Amino acid sequence: MIIVMHREATDRDVAAIVARIEEQGLGVNVSRGTERTVIGAIGDERKLDQVMFETMAGVEQALHILKPYKIVAREWHPEDTVINIRGIPLGGPQVQVIAGPCSVETPEQMAASASAVKAAGVRLMRGGAFKPRTSPYTFQGTGVEGLEMFRQAADAENLPIVTELMDVRQLPMFMDYGVDVIQIGTRNMQNFDLLKEVGRINVPVILKRGMSATISEWLMAAEYIAAGGNHNIIFCERGIRTFETAYRNVLDVTAIPVLKKETHLPVIVDPSHAGGKAWMVPALSRAAVAAGADGLLVEMHPSPCDAWCDADQALNPQELQTLMGELRGIAGILGRSIA
Repeated sequence: MIIVMHREATDRDVAAIVARIEEQGLGVNVSRGTERTVIGAIGDERKLDQVMFETMAGVEQALHILKPYKIVAREWHPEDTVINIRGIPLGGPQVQVIAGPCSVETPEQMAASASAVKAAGVRLMRGGAFKPRTSPYTFQGTGVEGLEMFRQAADAENLPIVTELMDVRQLPMFMDYGVDVIQIGTRNMQNFDLLKEVGRINVPVILKRGMSATISEWLMAAEYIAAGGNHNIIFCERGIRTFETAYRNVLDVTAIPVLKKETHLPVIVDPSHAGGKAWMVPALSRAAVAAGADGLLVEMHPSPCDAWCDADQALNPQELQTLMGELRGIAGILGRSIA
C-alpha cells in the first residue's frame, strides 16, 4: 500500500502514519518529493485497510498495490490451471462444451437429451434439478427426483453432470449423488455462506457472474471458495444487466480476456442465458471461443417447443451438432481443439 500525503502535511502527520503501519508489523519506506511525500508499506498489505489511513491528518489518498484476491490471482500462479473432471480437462488447449436442458423434466426427456449430447461430441452434460425462478408460481424444478433422473441418464452415456446448487442444505444430497461439477448461479454469486461450504469440498465449482457484479467482486467471490481449500473453480460469464431490452442480458465478451489476465482459472461462457433466444446462441458461442473462452455452457433440449422452462433459448439436437462443427473450425485457427 502507498499513502500519498497532502502538500501541507507536517512531519508529525507523516510520523503518525509510519507508526500506524509499524503497529501492523509492516516495514515502511518514506519518499519525500518536491510536491508530495509518499509513504510505502512493505509486507503483507492485506493487513491494512485504506479507511484506516484516509481519515488521518495529512493524508490525501491511500492505495492498495497488491490485489485483494490472492489464491485466484495470476500473479501468484502464472500458469493456466486445468481442472480435471473425471478425466476430462477444462482449461488449457482443449475447449469443452457443456450441453443439456435447462431443467430436468422426465426420464424420457433426460435419456433423449443425454443421447443427443453424446452424439454431438459433447463430453459433459448440464441440467437443472432445482431451479431459481423470478416468480414463485413458475416451475421450480423436479428436485431430488430430478437429480436421480439426471444421474441415471448421464451415466448411461458416461457423461459427467453439471447442476446448480441453491442451498447449503442440499450439499450432502449433491455429494450422495456424485455431482461432478457444482454450479453456483448468478443470484448466489455473493451468497458467502454457500461459497464457504463449497470451498470445503473437493468438487469443481462453476461460479456464474452476478447480473450486476464487477470483475473485482466476481474474483473476490471465487476467493471465498479458494480460501476454504477448493481451488477447482471455473468462472462463467452469462451476461450482465444493463439498460438494453432487445435481448435478455448483455454478454460481456470483454470479461474473457480481462479474467484471463487477472486469474489462472478457466473461464467459460453461457451464451444461452446471455441472449435468451436460440438464434443468438451460435453467434455468441463463436464470439466467446474466438475471444479465448475455455468452454461453453449451452442449453439443448430434444424438443425445445415442449421445454418446461426457457424454451426460447434452447437449441435442438441438430443445431447443437452444427454448432460443434463451427466451433471446431474457430478453435483450430487459434491452435486449440474442441473435444
